[in-house]
Amino acid sequence: MTDRPEPPHPVPPPSGGSGQSGRLAENILYFARALRAAGIPVGPGAVLDALEAVKAAGVGTRDDFYWTLHAVFVKRHEHSVLFDQAFRIFFRRRGYVDQLLAMMLPQAPSAPPQPPQAGATRVHEALFSGLDDKLKKEREVELDTRMTVSDREILQRKDFAQMTSAEIAAAKAAMKKLVLPLAAVRTRRLAPHRRGRLIDLRRTLRASLKGGGDYIDLRFIGPKTKPPPIVALLDISGSMSQYSRIFLHFLHDLTDARKRVSTFLFGTRLTNVTRALRERDPDDALAACSASVPDWSGGTRIASSLHAFNRLWARRVLTQGAIVLLITDGLERDADDSLAFEIDRLHRSCRRLVWLNPLLRFEGFEARARGIKTMLPRVDEFRPIHNLESMAGLVAALRHGGDAAGNPKRWMQKVA
Repeated sequence: MTDRPEPPHPVPPPSGGSGQSGRLAENILYFARALRAAGIPVGPGAVLDALEAVKAAGVGTRDDFYWTLHAVFVKRHEHSVLFDQAFRIFFRRRGYVDQLLAMMLPQAPSAPPQPPQAGATRVHEALFSGLDDKLKKEREVELDTRMTVSDREILQRKDFAQMTSAEIAAAKAAMKKLVLPLAAVRTRRLAPHRRGRLIDLRRTLRASLKGGGDYIDLRFIGPKTKPPPIVALLDISGSMSQYSRIFLHFLHDLTDARKRVSTFLFGTRLTNVTRALRERDPDDALAACSASVPDWSGGTRIASSLHAFNRLWARRVLTQGAIVLLITDGLERDADDSLAFEIDRLHRSCRRLVWLNPLLRFEGFEARARGIKTMLPRVDEFRPIHNLESMAGLVAALRHGGDAAGNPKRWMQKVA
């Protein structure tokens, strides 16, 4: 079962009075606008449904009020985090629910302070963008911007989890330019080649007929090269929820630019979403992926997921020197000997196994977790994947056949 975020502390919403109900309806409308600005598709029909649901449910606690709005506004797994952050920030900072329900409950417990979570920056911007703009106009200060970092450089190095809605949109546009051709792999087939060593008799005879057979222009064939297929295994567990959606956008761009790209999502089970990502529109593609995955933001079972992939899909997609991108933090729920066997089998079945780990964004990262220590010696490259700069480094490494920065041995030496 998917772990749901715990709603804020219980405080009952208003249930009677024309003034209270009208004020509550206005706040629900403003809250729905904020959700739409934060990235959750909320239309006028959903607002009317929310008002009817609150009226029909007769909610008596803030817990009930939270889940009533959640049932109406949240239609996808990945929107649960944004809704939770929006509800906490909106009703805590503005105090709408506490103020409206103060007439019914003289004492309302205050919410304990919570650390910043995934999506909080985006939700804060959506809720208070107008207020922030007003404060900026009131306190305009002239600054000397010489010798400062440009916005593009800041965007390249900013963590995806800390980006605002506008920055994520800019990052999605920048990712489309990162999809570059990979290093071609030599195949067993032969193709026309200007510097080939074998004579192509068929093409040579056909070319000689054009001149009546007076002269023979030799045509040659040589080894055929083509980009290798790419297989992506993306972790969608709760610890990866703040990165999964942006990675799916990257894989969608990669699938749109190339033909042989296979994508699998795994949390507690493995799901093939290759066909869903072939949709031209990215929103339709991600919606299809969300609908086909039952364990979004759940637990992590890397060993069982790799076992399912090796048994059902390895022989189908790991052909002609395929490159495997394993995108996970390596926090295995049940780390045992089966994980070592399955990751070793995957490593032997592909041409290159590249492990992309968002935890490398921390400067003091060390491979201390048992799952990470088990997987690390059995991969070809170990790279970060948390911002545009790391994605650009990955594309460059794939194009040129790797570099020293992704060598996993330097991480194993730290543990030793």
